[in-house]
Amino acid sequence: MNPINCDFSPMKETLKDELLQVILSLQQSVEEMDTNTNCLLSNFEKIKERFMTIEMKAATFYLNCYLSPFTEKYPELSHSVQNMSLRRHGGLIVIQRQDALEAFIQPGIHIGADLTHSLLESIFFPGNPLHDGAVLVNRNQIESAANVLPLSERYTGEKKLGTRHRAALGLSEMSDALVMVVSEETGKISFAFQGNLYPISTPGII
Repeated sequence: MNPINCDFSPMKETLKDELLQVILSLQQSVEEMDTNTNCLLSNFEKIKERFMTIEMKAATFYLNCYLSPFTEKYPELSHSVQNMSLRRHGGLIVIQRQDALEAFIQPGIHIGADLTHSLLESIFFPGNPLHDGAVLVNRNQIESAANVLPLSERYTGEKKLGTRHRAALGLSEMSDALVMVVSEETGKISFAFQGNLYPISTPGII
């Protein structure tokens, strides 16, 4: 990915401003420890909440950067995962970037159709025979569905991390693919990239 693609969004300046505000809050907390006898735990909780919000905004910003050079359909992807999130329909979507993925994915059912939010949502509709696997997106097409991804071993035994999230991490550890996940239990959206999992904010994730 060309990093220049990330330099044109006003979101970057917004993130910098919000990070500076968090730094200022931390500095104030340090000063208050010398002058204030009150408990500062509430300050820390507020700072943590603000930092988590910044993290989600940053993930949203970089998701756009990571997707846009490899598919023109990222608005369709955004629409799809937001609708799925609202309905608590789980989903696992692989966006192929530069690396070939055949060696890492157990192939499912060939689709070979233009990516639209309605088609993507219908694949992950509960009860659809294809909804349990991963959809593979290559450029502007849904290449296949019901694909099986390798599971990450890093989080084995972690109850909060489901199979979809482990699969997303597993493929992202082996390739440069970006994998979007919608949690069936919570409706939360995240993406895996380079072996890390990032929550993204909604609505309007892209």
